[in-house]
Amino acid sequence: MVTEVFTRKYCDPHAVREEKVEATEVIQFAWEGTVREVDACTDCLKEHEARFEPLVDYSRPVKRRRAKKATPAESTQNSAEAAGSAAQ
Repeated sequence: MVTEVFTRKYCDPHAVREEKVEATEVIQFAWEGTVREVDACTDCLKEHEARFEPLVDYSRPVKRRRAKKATPAESTQNSAEAAGSAAQ
């Protein structure tokens, strides 16, 4: 016989007020240098998004576009021109 166990997540902001509202969303926020998550209902998520700006990770550098690689014919021509101008 198999028994299924269902666990419900409740909205943490409502739990502070001792109310049991089922959580369907997750709120992410930064606290003391780490990203934390709180279970929330749809109403609390909308209220959070209205009050605070979204969490953005600035720890990674911005990606730069790669320069095009020169074809072998262009690279030999450019090195020959550089050698010719250096000789003058």
